[in-house]
Amino acid sequence: MNALQALIFDVDGTLAETERDGHRHAFNAAFAELGLNWYWDETRYGHLLAITGGKERMRHYAAQCAPEIASRPDIDALIRQLHAAKTAHYVRLVGEGRLSLRSGVAELIAEARAGGIRLAIASTTSSENITALLDASLAPGSADWFEVIGAGDVVAAKKPASDIYHWVLERLALPTSACLAIEDSENGLRAAQGAGLRCLVTVSEYSREQDFSGAAMLVDTLAGTSLSCLAPCQDSKG
Repeated sequence: MNALQALIFDVDGTLAETERDGHRHAFNAAFAELGLNWYWDETRYGHLLAITGGKERMRHYAAQCAPEIASRPDIDALIRQLHAAKTAHYVRLVGEGRLSLRSGVAELIAEARAGGIRLAIASTTSSENITALLDASLAPGSADWFEVIGAGDVVAAKKPASDIYHWVLERLALPTSACLAIEDSENGLRAAQGAGLRCLVTVSEYSREQDFSGAAMLVDTLAGTSLSCLAPCQDSKG
């Protein structure tokens, strides 16, 4: 068993509770901006989170609830336009200080950096969203602390497919036994497991009823979680 050499973080729900008061508001603002009468309340958005990826989520919603939109010949262009508007609204919300890191996240990242543990990100959100969140809530330029950032559409298949983790691992050039994934959702856990990674799950507000069987560690928050606490994740058989 290799000693821990890298932490691979998910972003939304893991680094910060971004979904309900960040992405959801940004989606609704984008819908209004482009003249759609769509509105995702907290409950509906929670259900839609089963679909990973913003473009995929909108396409799924259109197919289920607005077939007249889904069948438009320009649906691909519309989805791209909506996603671009949504990203702009999200970056604005983050820049206004509306979102902050979850408890314990900054401390664990600082300890990892001080201890020479490499940092990476494996997420379905866009690189613009990641940079905006880290700049506003961790430190300006802190995206550079992460050696590899797998984000957005760098792979075609989104979580629970393991493609994003394979992409990140290839660039880290480390064995899976030397890495630990940190996720908040069942889709994220399954993606990490599919790549052969141990996974710590820090439960988020939208994921409390999900199935986390096989997680190396399950916590409500990263507060108080130090590198020494993560050693059992490397030794656990899950």
